[in-house]
Amino acid sequence: MSFRIGHARADSWREAAAGCLRALGDIPPTANVGFLYFTDHFAADAESLLAHLRAATDIGHWVGSVGIGVIATGTEYMDEPAVAVMLASLPDGEFHVFSGKSRPPAAGARTASGAEAAHFAIVHGDPATEDMPALIEDMSGKVGSGFLVGGLSSSRGATCQIADEVLQGGLSGLLLSSNVGVATRLTQGCTPLVAGAGHDAIAVRHVVTEGERNIIVSLDGRPALDVFKEDIGEVLSRDLRRTAHFIHAGIPVAGSDTGDYTVRNLVGIDPGNKLIAIGAEVEAGMPILFCKRDAQSAREDLVRMLDSIAEEAKAAPRGGLYYSCLGRGEHMFGERSAELELIRDRLGEFPLVGFFCNGEISHNRLYGYTGVLTLFL
Repeated sequence: MSFRIGHARADSWREAAAGCLRALGDIPPTANVGFLYFTDHFAADAESLLAHLRAATDIGHWVGSVGIGVIATGTEYMDEPAVAVMLASLPDGEFHVFSGKSRPPAAGARTASGAEAAHFAIVHGDPATEDMPALIEDMSGKVGSGFLVGGLSSSRGATCQIADEVLQGGLSGLLLSSNVGVATRLTQGCTPLVAGAGHDAIAVRHVVTEGERNIIVSLDGRPALDVFKEDIGEVLSRDLRRTAHFIHAGIPVAGSDTGDYTVRNLVGIDPGNKLIAIGAEVEAGMPILFCKRDAQSAREDLVRMLDSIAEEAKAAPRGGLYYSCLGRGEHMFGERSAELELIRDRLGEFPLVGFFCNGEISHNRLYGYTGVLTLFL
């Protein structure tokens, strides 16, 4: 396997495409898959952009998405017209582009080499699709490893995905066989609120004892807002409206041995009735924790993730994909490209592309405020 990238900022899609092609240089004859990410400035030109790159590279298979921001090695383009392209030379017969128009290989199918045909999937989703979490979970059950990585398209207008053509709705992407070596990790942008200090600190968990739809009435048998205020402390409790911008609800992932959780926003607080509303449905018996989102927490967890994936990879990656939340990037790390520079500093210089998502996909779940890194080994 081999990979190479090109990325460019330009006022027109033609100029951006030309900049990418110049950076790509001579197209390897073995290149057979293109990853294409473009900012929403070019959403209306997606078909023209795809056709131009297909003709210029003579590569037939393409996957990708529109995003408010796009990612390349050490660089992020946020809220500006830009395109990022990565060309991959994957083993022939060991990948399959899928969408609602092109179904994935059947469960148990094998490639000519004898590998499991649908082992791992790189996916892009439409945020307007109803019940996306269920769709992600269903697709996860169709790949041998159970692992999907990717994100939901982001745009200030209409969204679209690339799966050999420009599409809208559902999930689409690239299936890889078990002959394609990958490693993947997720980094959280939040840290659970804890009790204690130092090595004795433990995340504070609660149980929903009464709730309806997305409204938490009580936690641990007590009014939900009383418990919330105890967790965040007296100072933050003085301005709950402001606090709701950086304190979130975390829903622990059942069976996780890493303390994994999905983050959901606080969408409403009712001081009079002591209720809390979050961006997910709740039910009695459900575990929940509260977590904070800040730059230091995000940086520490990103470093932890990079060290973990480097240990698994052993050698320098051949290529990679990174899907980051719209709430990360410069907004979280303080400087543009700081997140991408940290990845490059810890793992070295290698071809990397991706985009800023309206929800990130890892394993069989939809996350928020996270970064999902996948390396080709």
